[in-house]
Amino acid sequence: MKLIDWYILKRYLVTFSVMILMFIPIGIIIDVSEKINRMIENKVALKDVAIYYGGFTIYFANLLFPIFLFLSIIWFTSKLANNTEIIAILSSGISFTRFLRPYLIGASIISFIVLIMGFFILPKASEKYWNFRYTYLIKGSTNIENTDIFRQLSKDEYIYLANFNVLSKTGFDVVFEKFNDNKLVYKITANRMKYNERTKDYTLYSYVKRNIGVNNDTFEKGERLTVKYNIEPSDLTPTIYVGETMNVFELYNFIEREKSRGNSKIDVYLVVLYKRFSNPISAFILTIIAVAVSAMKRRGGMGINLAIGISIAFAFIFFDKIFVNLAEKSSIPPLVAVWLPNVIFGVLAYYLLKNAKR
Repeated sequence: MKLIDWYILKRYLVTFSVMILMFIPIGIIIDVSEKINRMIENKVALKDVAIYYGGFTIYFANLLFPIFLFLSIIWFTSKLANNTEIIAILSSGISFTRFLRPYLIGASIISFIVLIMGFFILPKASEKYWNFRYTYLIKGSTNIENTDIFRQLSKDEYIYLANFNVLSKTGFDVVFEKFNDNKLVYKITANRMKYNERTKDYTLYSYVKRNIGVNNDTFEKGERLTVKYNIEPSDLTPTIYVGETMNVFELYNFIEREKSRGNSKIDVYLVVLYKRFSNPISAFILTIIAVAVSAMKRRGGMGINLAIGISIAFAFIFFDKIFVNLAEKSSIPPLVAVWLPNVIFGVLAYYLLKNAKR
């Protein structure tokens, strides 16, 4: 690497680091000002607050790193352009593509850090962040998926519950179906189902069992029936944010297990998994866009570049959130929804880079 490469790379990394270190305390101050009353009302221990803001720092940095990255590049590149340093560099015979090299090296470093954080560090931070919010800050909300529960217990066994009370470990409006070669063997319905901690089984109350016969069906009724199901109460009602609290390997295994159980919320977990890989790639795309936008010396100076940069950065986050919500709540495949913003802004990056070279 040449001296100019080291100079740009240093400015890239230092400005990005300063941007994060400057905005994270601001985010913490704003969050404290909004939540201090509830913390006092709930008599939250100082230790728990410290743990929360430790997780908040990493969660906040990961959430808004595209904006920090974008603004930091535009800031120092605009200064280079206003000081005619970029003109001098390009006039010396260096192509615009060659000029981009230290930026792409910096993007590689940032991408690697984001990748490692997403794989191993962010899950623990997210767990601290969400546990605290649902414990002390979000009143009247539950952090578990405890309604309309459908699970596949084995290849031929399925269970449905209208809702499940975690504290009493009791489910209501239970339906269990047993199949053999895609043919229904029997079906059990019950008013409620309670998990027994000591014996690790379930008791069905006010049940009706319908045995499917060749010519006629037979019915069996009773007040109580003890059964063994291959599922724990925690598997029936995972937390809403459970995917965000697992490292990438745990998350992959969890998704495979939940697929076999027929979890209807599987798209939510797939979005979390795919985001772990798409976020690092966005660093390259945003870097190219930021350089292409700010490398040109404009009449309005740095302010125009910052205005354009902020608009593009917020547009990226807006599209990202929109497509993620569509994947979680509609029929759009999670893989498409997660990667589509990168594709759209990747095309924009190519267009801007092509025009910047001119």
